[in-house]
Amino acid sequence: MLVLGIDPGTLKLGWGLVSRMGNRMTHVAHGVIKMNGKLPLAERLTVIDRQLAELIKEHTPEVGSVESLFFHKDAQAAAKLGHARGVVLLSLARAGVQVAEYAPAKVKRTIAGGGQADKRQVAMMIRNVLSLAELPPPDAADALALAVTHLRLGPLEDRLKEKSMSPVLARALANHRRRRPARRSPPARR
Repeated sequence: MLVLGIDPGTLKLGWGLVSRMGNRMTHVAHGVIKMNGKLPLAERLTVIDRQLAELIKEHTPEVGSVESLFFHKDAQAAAKLGHARGVVLLSLARAGVQVAEYAPAKVKRTIAGGGQADKRQVAMMIRNVLSLAELPPPDAADALALAVTHLRLGPLEDRLKEKSMSPVLARALANHRRRRPARRSPPARR
């Protein structure tokens, strides 16, 4: 499974790709999409949409793991973050990528063991978990943490949801998953 973690922002948007085969997680790539703060918000959102579409087309992730909305002291900053999240969710949906959302505190607990961990602690844990040579930039580290969180929690949460649903609905979901066509692998690179 290949997961694209995305830490939304209107000046810097972090992204990170992590794959899992069995119990082994592997770092694929990460980066930060940087926008010119002098550009109007609408143009920055266009940059996000265009660059995410290119990333998704190049790597064909199965799941996009995105930070969920949280309450922010600065209403204007929260609104801008909401715009960026909206573009991210739209880009993922348009490409047919499944979306998973995780609260920042849940990501920190999953990665660093505590919901109050700071960005550096998260980056250090991600470096260790993914055996990276150096610390990734903070926004990319947060995105990688979102991808790792999904790989650790997503399948468990899916099973818990299925256990709580009626047997009829669980069978229908299982039948739907069996009929769904397999995702094509990207062509081999030369």
